Amino acid sequence: MSTQIHRWPAQQRVRIGTVAEALPPELADCSRVLLATTRSLAGSAIAAATRAAIGSRLAGEHATMRAHSPVEDVLALAQMLRESGAERVVALGGGSVIDGAKVACRAVWAGAVDKPGLLGLAVSRGAETDAWDRVEPTPRIVAVPTTLSAAEFAPHAGYTDLDAGRKMRAVQASQVPRAVILDPAAILETPAELLLSSGIRAVDHAAERLCANERAAFSDAVSRQALTMLAEALPTIHRDPGNLAARAAAQQAMWLSVMGGWSGVAVGASHGIGYILGGARGVPHGITSCLGLPAVMQWNASVNGEAQAEIARILGGATGHEALRSFIRGLGLPTMLAEVGIGAEEIDGLAARWDGGPPIATNPRPVRSPADVAEILRLMA
Repeated sequence: MSTQIHRWPAQQRVRIGTVAEALPPELADCSRVLLATTRSLAGSAIAAATRAAIGSRLAGEHATMRAHSPVEDVLALAQMLRESGAERVVALGGGSVIDGAKVACRAVWAGAVDKPGLLGLAVSRGAETDAWDRVEPTPRIVAVPTTLSAAEFAPHAGYTDLDAGRKMRAVQASQVPRAVILDPAAILETPAELLLSSGIRAVDHAAERLCANERAAFSDAVSRQALTMLAEALPTIHRDPGNLAARAAAQQAMWLSVMGGWSGVAVGASHGIGYILGGARGVPHGITSCLGLPAVMQWNASVNGEAQAEIARILGGATGHEALRSFIRGLGLPTMLAEVGIGAEEIDGLAARWDGGPPIATNPRPVRSPADVAEILRLMA
């Protein structure tokens, strides 16, 4: 994307409030609604509240989406959407559920019914969304996020070919949820490591854009504010898990953290290496940012150290990468590959999975080869 163009996604509303109050208005024009979630959430209080808010419109439930949205799970959800005739999908969960619902809806729109068809929807990273001033497709998504990954604010989606160990990307303007419900109670039952690491994913969104080579005033403003709010909210949640005000602030911050992307400001190697670690080794999204962001900032310091000084100022530290490692460690999260079971002997093989494309290709310090990727990975070892 060019930083001379600001693109808004095809999202109509963000409602802040309880699921009981905020979800029904988003379903008022529907007669059949499908709930997409995970096995771990299916028996939760927030799932019960969501079912109650859907009420008699509930036409089915898909509760088997796994981490990184495997092709097989996406196809199963797409088939359920076709069979149920659902006009809307309520996606309750984190990035995997929300991204899986995006690609499943896209499969329905495109008539993709098998693995080759679904893989055919993939585009190169960095591809732009198309215009959305068109007839709205059916079904669309209403998202109730239970993590801080911010997938619900993006028109792109990641999904995984488990056989190949590779994560792909689909982009279409209407894939972004039609509406988002930000209910701090929705993240009360999320395990602490998952919630806090997804918060570091939001830090990653903001920090990489605040340190990008090509920046924009809008992106700088929302990224700076996101980091400032996350710097306070995440440690508060860690110390006081029942603090709903801190959880609400973290939700607002993660929303802000991704909006710089609509100004065309690119992320870099932390995101790109995260896709490799997720696709090849199943490392959760948030944990990939805990590992990758400090190392990438350290590797980039020779070209954007001045920009990183702002991260150090916000988080507290001598340098950007030192501030990030300390902040992440303070939340009880890992920063080294060995902590997630990846040995130094795997680094060259993982680095070789880079296909030469973005977002590693849009890193502020040019990454010219898999050897450079390996060099960054060794900073995590």
